[in-house]
Amino acid sequence: MPRAPVVRVALATPLRQLFDYRTGEHDIQPGIRVRVPFGRQQRIGVVMATAEDSDVTAEKLKAVLEPLDEQPVFDAGLLQLLQWAAGYYHHPIGEVLTAAMPKALRLGADLAAQEERWRLTAEGRDACAAGEPRRAPRQQAVLAALRAGECSATQLRAQCGETWRSAARALAERGWIEAFATDCAPTPAAATPPPYLAGPPLNDEQSAAAERIQSSLGQFGAFVLQGITGSGKTEVYLRVTEAALARGTGALVLVPEIGLTPQLVGRFRERFGIPMAVLHSGLTDHERLIAWREAYSGRARVVLGTRSAVFAPLAHLGVIIADEEHDASYKQQEGGFRYSARDLAVMRARGAAVPVVLGSATPAVETLHNVAQGRYTRLTLTRRAVQTVGPRLALIDLRAHAHTAGLSTPAVQAIERHLGAGGQILVFINRRGYAPTLLCTACGWVAPCKDCDARLTVHLHSRVLRCHHCGAEEPLPERCPQCGFAVKPVGQGTERIEETLAQLFPGVPCVRFDRDVVRRRGDLEAAVQRITSGEGRILVGTQMVTKGHDFPNLTLVVVLNADQGLFSTDFRAPERLAQTIVQVAGRAGRGTRPGEVLIQTEFPDHPLLTGLLAEGYEGFARTALTERREAAWPPFSRLAAVRDSAHTAEAALQFLTEARTLAEQAHGVRLLGPVPAAMARRAGRHHAQLLIESADRGALHRFLETWLVQLAALPSARRVRWALDVDPMELF
Repeated sequence: MPRAPVVRVALATPLRQLFDYRTGEHDIQPGIRVRVPFGRQQRIGVVMATAEDSDVTAEKLKAVLEPLDEQPVFDAGLLQLLQWAAGYYHHPIGEVLTAAMPKALRLGADLAAQEERWRLTAEGRDACAAGEPRRAPRQQAVLAALRAGECSATQLRAQCGETWRSAARALAERGWIEAFATDCAPTPAAATPPPYLAGPPLNDEQSAAAERIQSSLGQFGAFVLQGITGSGKTEVYLRVTEAALARGTGALVLVPEIGLTPQLVGRFRERFGIPMAVLHSGLTDHERLIAWREAYSGRARVVLGTRSAVFAPLAHLGVIIADEEHDASYKQQEGGFRYSARDLAVMRARGAAVPVVLGSATPAVETLHNVAQGRYTRLTLTRRAVQTVGPRLALIDLRAHAHTAGLSTPAVQAIERHLGAGGQILVFINRRGYAPTLLCTACGWVAPCKDCDARLTVHLHSRVLRCHHCGAEEPLPERCPQCGFAVKPVGQGTERIEETLAQLFPGVPCVRFDRDVVRRRGDLEAAVQRITSGEGRILVGTQMVTKGHDFPNLTLVVVLNADQGLFSTDFRAPERLAQTIVQVAGRAGRGTRPGEVLIQTEFPDHPLLTGLLAEGYEGFARTALTERREAAWPPFSRLAAVRDSAHTAEAALQFLTEARTLAEQAHGVRLLGPVPAAMARRAGRHHAQLLIESADRGALHRFLETWLVQLAALPSARRVRWALDVDPMELF
């Protein structure tokens, strides 16, 4: 096939276009990185297509400086997925590709790992034959090692000691040896997989689910594995992965947060004993590059990671699994490219003709709607793997019971009862810090954040006031800065609950589980170990404790502040609250002893709470879908949001007002707003949003395609920071 004279390159710029370059003497195919001139700079981009000619005149068409790869960074299927994502989320393709690559690759690192090797030159062989060198034992040792053949740096260190490099450098200066680099050869996959560690026997529901998914290997199918907490969803994931590996393919396993990776990685490594690649934001740039290379080379046949792992270049993909598929963390909600990893996982599975498994005890309402429409197949696990009786749920009416620092008398009595029976207790409060407010009772002053429309949170242990929105900190004052009277913390956070429990139950070990404690690498594993070993009898935790952790001796869960979300203006707030309650309740009674869940509330008659207790999550989801149909909210309509921020509220609203004016004559869409964000001032900037709603997905995207070009041309667009969010998960 003759070489194409023109390539179309995606570059990491906010421009929504490809850039044409002459190939010159290079033979370049799509998916390969190239270094190209761009203005007065040089940029690294990815070739998206080849062409016979260009709209750019021959005089202005610049040439590719050099191709960086021999093989495509992205195969055809992954490249197609990225192109689809750029179109669906209306984001520049160059920035989409940037998000899909490790930073080191974006800067030009080699696609394959390089190994440093050394060999004798012709002059070196002659010197050895002549008995040289006569008085340099370290150089003699290096030459002796290389006479037997090429050696890697690791081999030379092992044979000649830690000082080998200075001797090698002296020999290289004399021209007797030379260094060179070679690609590390991937470890070939065994033709016959080794026997894997046997898992526990499956119950009937687990067997049926695993067999149904396994029968779909080699073709697309979307399966919703809905199982109550403790029902053994992970074991189904392992069986499906084992079947995929037996076919010579691999598995991509997604989790919503880093906190879920240690236990899940441990389960997979223990079961299969094969190389795995782990990808998440807690890795250094070099660690991310190594993991990416392991996946690309095919050495790692299982890739496990958080949101961005959906772009991992897994060779011979066989199945995709998204655990806790309902979790909002799968949606990238900050920065430029705002995508849903869960939705892209489904699209990637469709393009690769492999099954995708969406697992959750509380599937998203949109996911259940897809089940009802026949797009997804639901597989249910209704029994716990260890015991069949789920935890008993009950409401505590805070209006009728006294409480101490947020803990009601019935809750304290239940904690005492379960401690006496040898159980562990989880007190859940989705608010970190000591207290959400610092108040002066004399003048009414409340500690504000200078850069946000928010109050500063009291962190008593570190003696600071901290904003949980922008991260600002200031010392904790002893007295009111306005009137000089004493100040006091108002409300409860994890620190205060931990302090109260220590006073109520002296000598009982308590473990706090929030982002103030779990900050560095290894903190999460240490906290989990303290609980699973039995050292910690009481666990105080935030949202991060609800996701995937298995504490078999935990028998009581007390939910504080359950009323958050009952009266929010965000239509998804009730869903998030219901999911949180069900997920945290599922931590209780996962072992052989029954569990108990107590939910404190000032609104025990609220339909969401009473319905959840009476009909479970299924009943809640049916009601939620009915309400959304009546209100024409997703999944019965499609949403997009344009959000902006500026130094003044007027500038933020002016841009969105002009944006709305441009859309006044649009057909098939409805615009809501613009309005200031719920927290209008954040990190020193004023935020606002404009919602676009349509009953038809196609009409929405056709509108966005033309409207966004007009927005970029508005003079006011240069005075704000703005971004489009398609299928927003939160309405700020």
